[in-house]
Amino acid sequence: MLKKKLLDSLYDRYNKREFVHPDPLEFLYNYEDPKDREIVGLIAASLAYGRVSQILKDVSYILNKMDEPYNFVMGSTHGSLMIDFDGFVHRYTNGEEMATFLSNIKNILISYGSLHDCFLSKIKKDDDTIVPALSEFIKILVPDGQRNSLIPSSNCKSPCKRLNLFLRWMVRSDDVDPDGWSDLSRSKLIVPLDTHMHHISLALKLTERKQADMKTALEITDKFKTISPNDPVKYDFSLTRLGIRDDTDMDGFFREYWSDDA
Repeated sequence: MLKKKLLDSLYDRYNKREFVHPDPLEFLYNYEDPKDREIVGLIAASLAYGRVSQILKDVSYILNKMDEPYNFVMGSTHGSLMIDFDGFVHRYTNGEEMATFLSNIKNILISYGSLHDCFLSKIKKDDDTIVPALSEFIKILVPDGQRNSLIPSSNCKSPCKRLNLFLRWMVRSDDVDPDGWSDLSRSKLIVPLDTHMHHISLALKLTERKQADMKTALEITDKFKTISPNDPVKYDFSLTRLGIRDDTDMDGFFREYWSDDA
């Protein structure tokens, strides 16, 4: 069983802005307007793969092209974006993909008014999790059978880590997550599962599954719901500080977690 007291202690210790850097989340703090923040969040989360130093460098490169992200995107054309991001490369992502990605965002803004309103329109009351709405959102963000390294497949068999990270940032509000989509239910969020979080979850026996896929992410999320039903991704940030920061002791945390006194 999850040890809530120990997890709450970890949350209280590390769920603070002073522990965010280096993390692409930090870019969102520079934008007060939710229409700007959601675009920045989607860009930052979608580029959140690979070495963190390169992620921060490449997100900065994209955002430096934009004074006000919403106005920049709305004032762009696919041709102008192709020129703006010609030569851009982030691991598997190139400038053409980034231009298409931003063009598709513009089309959503034209049709729905905001990314928020688009996503909200896909949520059904009976949905237990955000996954069905996420699948529909992906189909709109990457339409007509397009493939783009920035966005996962709409079948959501993968853990959709980057989009679930984006949703955590935008839906939650605390010292770390800045929100902007706070009218969406935290209870439907899914843990952003990557290799690091999967390793932690295996060590805490939140799952025995060896594959870091959506099924595993849902299983881990369900375990967190046993102690935090209204906010199952509450501990994501603080747990992922373990092993990332030099001032944490991941092995020591695991030993304390499994001790009889914890």
